[in-house]
Amino acid sequence: MVSNEQRRRQLAREKFQRQQERREAARRKARRRNAVIAAGLAVVLAAGATAYATGALSGGGKKDTTDAAAPDSSTPPSKGPDPCAKAAPGSPSTKSWKSEPAMSVDKSASYAMDLKTTCGGIDIKLDADKAPHTVNSFNFLAGEGFYDHSSCHRLTNANIYVLQCGDPKGNGTGGSGYTIPDENLKDPRIKDGIYPAGTVAMANTGQPDSGGSQFFLVYQDSKLDPKYTPVGTIGADGMKVLKKIADAGVQGGAPDGAPNATVTIDKATVAKS
Repeated sequence: MVSNEQRRRQLAREKFQRQQERREAARRKARRRNAVIAAGLAVVLAAGATAYATGALSGGGKKDTTDAAAPDSSTPPSKGPDPCAKAAPGSPSTKSWKSEPAMSVDKSASYAMDLKTTCGGIDIKLDADKAPHTVNSFNFLAGEGFYDHSSCHRLTNANIYVLQCGDPKGNGTGGSGYTIPDENLKDPRIKDGIYPAGTVAMANTGQPDSGGSQFFLVYQDSKLDPKYTPVGTIGADGMKVLKKIADAGVQGGAPDGAPNATVTIDKATVAKS
């Protein structure tokens, strides 16, 4: 006959066994859940790495093809320290044109573009002889005040290292309304698929001859398909400003997105140098 004490001990063992079984089941469930989460994260990271590695730099009326890797717009990303000053009073341009402006630049002359930004001046030597349509477009848009009060909306710091500007909408979808032809794609500087630090080049939609108003400034050698018109070179002082912007990083610590620095072009000018 089983005594009360023996019965109590048996019930205690059975209760302990049931507790252990429930804990083990919970651990197995947690391991499965973590495995699913890890697999999903790996897919996201792989997709993002692929986007950055391809170096897609779209602009001018088409949504940026790497926007999927940017932070969710429904939750404002956190911002780091801002090394730039407050923007001058004014609003971004809403102008648009149906066709490329008539050629007015002298292909044999030297031209320079000056971007007075909230982070400092960025001086650019333009190659009118190698990219006359692009320089002519810059000259026209600057004269129209198209770039004034626009923000540089995108900074990348993984595989490609550029600051993208030239969109008055500030989100990568805006442009001048017209497109310009690709130029200077045989430039020896980019023949190996490397856009060297200091290069200024045109963004496009990925299709031939689809450049518009958006451009990017390379602050560190970047491997890119040679399909973005190289149009100029940033001066030493401009590179210091660009480096300051890059060092401030991307909002939310992402590898590609809005810069922490509030980079606004207060005034853009193009002139013979």
